[in-house]
Amino acid sequence: LNLSRSMQVNDLIFKEMIKRGYSLAGKTRIWNIADSKLWYLTPEQSQAYLDLEHSSTYGKAINKDQSNNLIEENVKLILEKLGNEPINVVDLGCGDGLKAAEVIKEFKGKVKIRYCPIDISGYMVQKAIETFSRLKVEEIVEFQYNISDFENLENITPLLVRGEFKRNLFLLMGNTLGNFEINELLYQIRSAMKEGDLLLVDTAVADKDILEKTENHAKNVKFDDFLSHIPIQLGLKREDVKYDARFRNSRIEFYHTLLRDKTVEFQDKKVLFNKGDQIVTAIAYKHDVEDLKSYFNMYFDDASVVLSEDKSQVFVLCKK
Repeated sequence: LNLSRSMQVNDLIFKEMIKRGYSLAGKTRIWNIADSKLWYLTPEQSQAYLDLEHSSTYGKAINKDQSNNLIEENVKLILEKLGNEPINVVDLGCGDGLKAAEVIKEFKGKVKIRYCPIDISGYMVQKAIETFSRLKVEEIVEFQYNISDFENLENITPLLVRGEFKRNLFLLMGNTLGNFEINELLYQIRSAMKEGDLLLVDTAVADKDILEKTENHAKNVKFDDFLSHIPIQLGLKREDVKYDARFRNSRIEFYHTLLRDKTVEFQDKKVLFNKGDQIVTAIAYKHDVEDLKSYFNMYFDDASVVLSEDKSQVFVLCKK
């Protein structure tokens, strides 16, 4: 009997798996615990994500150059919407802040910036603060609500408005949009915005060639290095599972397949994994341009959607 003891098990991940259970695809049991809240529970997980994000493979997968070009080409549009009054830049899912820094550098000398990183990972927030400490911005907001999920945004943003910084520019950069169900996320962000606030999003779009390329990139070992932290925190060993990715139901699914029968015991519960079981650890949604336009126009009266030259990325600027 292969038995994994509780000292290796993360309480939150285990409880999420028990709560969701498994579904059947033919005779294969699929344990879907894809939830970005489980990706950054430890500093090691967070750093593994940053290592992935800064790898050349990931840069190709998300067409990083096209994304940066879109920002540079559309700075004028952003500044027209912003005006010249001081602005809070609310960096949603900030990571290490480098994506936001690409935007902020374009505003240098044109508008006063107060930076507020928001992330579910305290490790990420600290990295973003370190990044922006090296930039010339007027202020970096550090308070207890920096570490938060998006469900609490509506309670956080009123606390940001003080002094001369009365408007907010929300950033949702680097394909963060694809990690969430789009209607739920846009509703949460819009609810946190006040009249006159702006939202800037950059994300990949779906077409057959891009999806095939993205699926191939998703099979890269750097994704395994990041996402294997989840089965390991379920009490499994890396050699117990094999990583893979697939495109299914308009999304990329990242999953680990059990290579042998395993039993995980934690507190008063026991889970028996069968050889061939699949643990889905992440999902990345992909939308085509017309669908994205529909979604953003549903939640915002004023939404500009700009497609990159190679049609792989969109830049979306919304005003409430």
